[in-house]
Amino acid sequence: MQKKTIYVASFVVLLAIVALCSWWYLSSSTTQGQDTATVDRSALVRPHSPNEGRVDAPVVIVEFFDPACDTCRSFYPLVKQLMAQNPDRIRLVMRYAPFHKGSDKVVAILEAARRQGKFWQALEALFASQEDWASNHTAKVELTWKYLNGIGLDMEKLAFDMTAPDLQQAVAQDLSDANTLGVSQTPEYFVNGRPLPSFGFPQLRQLVAEEIGKLH
Repeated sequence: MQKKTIYVASFVVLLAIVALCSWWYLSSSTTQGQDTATVDRSALVRPHSPNEGRVDAPVVIVEFFDPACDTCRSFYPLVKQLMAQNPDRIRLVMRYAPFHKGSDKVVAILEAARRQGKFWQALEALFASQEDWASNHTAKVELTWKYLNGIGLDMEKLAFDMTAPDLQQAVAQDLSDANTLGVSQTPEYFVNGRPLPSFGFPQLRQLVAEEIGKLH
């Protein structure tokens, strides 16, 4: 009788150990998946998102940016160079993240310019003159206007579109998606849904190289 009791007790302990190991494995797998898996892709790209490159490009870089961010300005030509080095393989998607004071109005300019098919021209004009209209992490929208002349914008229409409710909704959507994706500073990049392991252009270049490597 005593042996039987010991046997039953041992069996119960064994079941408990198996259950504990199973729980640990599933818990560990879930945690690892959250660390390494891609983010929620539905929050990465929206219909209004400005983009450049082939629509069917195998590598998609999504960048959350603030036009008043000097690092965004510095990284922009590097990203364009990366695209030039990999023709037809990369599509760049830009998302608004106006975290600096006053940047929301500059983003409204860019979105209004996009509606005239002039987003990239306006972005490059503003980046080129950023030191003049943005200082101490503050954007002064009234100083940007003179830099937008000469790129073919209808300035009257631009000013009107900046206040359009659907434009404000588009920017609000980007900020909401930034929050969903855990974006708290700019620039922030995702490559085929994968966030950078740490911040830096070499890390972005490496992530792009890894995704391109999957094509071979």
